[in-house]
Amino acid sequence: MDYFLIISGILLMIGGIAGCALPVLPGPPLSYLGLLLLHFTSGHEFTPRFLLIWGLITLLVTLIDYLIPVWGAKKFGASRPGIRGSIIGLVIGLIFFPPFGIIIGPFAGAVIGELLSGKNTPHALRAGFGSFAGFLAGVLLKLVASGMMTWYFFETLIT
Repeated sequence: MDYFLIISGILLMIGGIAGCALPVLPGPPLSYLGLLLLHFTSGHEFTPRFLLIWGLITLLVTLIDYLIPVWGAKKFGASRPGIRGSIIGLVIGLIFFPPFGIIIGPFAGAVIGELLSGKNTPHALRAGFGSFAGFLAGVLLKLVASGMMTWYFFETLIT
């Protein structure tokens, strides 16, 4: 049974790293599940505190990943209509165009919101680019979290 849990955990770790860049896979939650599978083997346990902390980190990173494109749009000069457009685009993208809607939706929403508010095209595109930069920042954040969990997984597996 341990071999099955370890192999499944390794597959989840690989899926977790891949899921950081692929919107179709939830990267950090997959990595966390891999840690949990290793925890349930007979010779490789984590402390409850460790699992709780990484569970909270996973939850926080997952939530931030949905908010960071909006923050990016704001940092690149989006006005209120552009930020609202980014949020609406995120929701519409998630519902109607998964998995790539999480990338395209906030960008398109920010651009459309800015254009509808009377801003010129370069300004609207800058706000959309900010949303895309936020998406990239989210990918980096997820990679750091999943990478750390993968490191702990293999360090614990080897020792």
